[in-house]
Amino acid sequence: MPVSLAVMPPLIIGSVLIVSGVLKIGKTADERELADLGVPRLLRRRFLAVIHPWAEIVLGLSLVLLGGVLGLIAALAATALMAGYLWMVAGALRRASGASCSCFGSSRPVTRSTVIRNGWLTMLSAAAAASTWSNPLLGGPVASLEGDGVLWVLMAVAAAFTVALIVRPDSGERRAASADGLGAASDDGERDYVRARTPAVGVTFADGTGTNLRLLARHRPTILLAVSEACGSCVAVIERVVEWRAMLPEVDIRLLVTRTPQESGLTETAEPQTVHDPQGLVSESIGPWSTPSALLLGVDGMLAGGPVSGTAAIAAFMTEIDESLRSVRQAG
Repeated sequence: MPVSLAVMPPLIIGSVLIVSGVLKIGKTADERELADLGVPRLLRRRFLAVIHPWAEIVLGLSLVLLGGVLGLIAALAATALMAGYLWMVAGALRRASGASCSCFGSSRPVTRSTVIRNGWLTMLSAAAAASTWSNPLLGGPVASLEGDGVLWVLMAVAAAFTVALIVRPDSGERRAASADGLGAASDDGERDYVRARTPAVGVTFADGTGTNLRLLARHRPTILLAVSEACGSCVAVIERVVEWRAMLPEVDIRLLVTRTPQESGLTETAEPQTVHDPQGLVSESIGPWSTPSALLLGVDGMLAGGPVSGTAAIAAFMTEIDESLRSVRQAG
């Protein structure tokens, strides 16, 4: 077997596991996040969350430093682990649960990119299981590092592709708020946020009256918070709505849900009423996104910021909007 084929898969997947474990140390997994991902209740124990990062580091070091039968055992364990991760994120995306994953230390929404990344890592783990047995029992792929050629180039490309999948920002990550329709331009006179026209897709208010997304913000800037009753990560966002409304009195902050007013437990009939989109037309026109997400609609019929996804990103987004409005308040 070519040396590069025996060395690179266990080195790549081992390095990924070591980095993943190091980034998770001291960051206890959120119970709601694990539930949204579909982690069995038996595995959502606190002691398991504490040792999980260290187990990943030990497994990663085993892949890097062991070969033969010991390397094979480690590679099979890594394959089972990655397959389990893949099954959970694919299930969460299929259920549209708005789940997030702290796969590399920080919580990020589960998207198609997450599934592609975990699928690739599962394939690499399987390749490691198929090849690492030919490496020295002690020293593993590190002891086999030698040679060069086309296969080394191909495997280096595989390593670069793996890094790109891990660090690539998802489409739902933070985007800057723009000032028109709220806003001020950036300091250098150029906008950081490329604006697009707000799609005129139909939505329904909590009282049953209909409108469309573009008309929704014709009188006042509007922030839509896409949330779901089935989304554990949404709870923290919903709990802060009153606070954000007090912080941003110039803006209507409305919950956007995908259930009808009669079905949803989040329905608000008092202004600002909830906005209901049972067919998911808003996310299909702008996203797709995961819950919780935030979107800023300008009064000029243009999108003014977002969408951003995740509790921390939404909180930062609200702070950005508040800072953009300070100059307007001071001038008034």
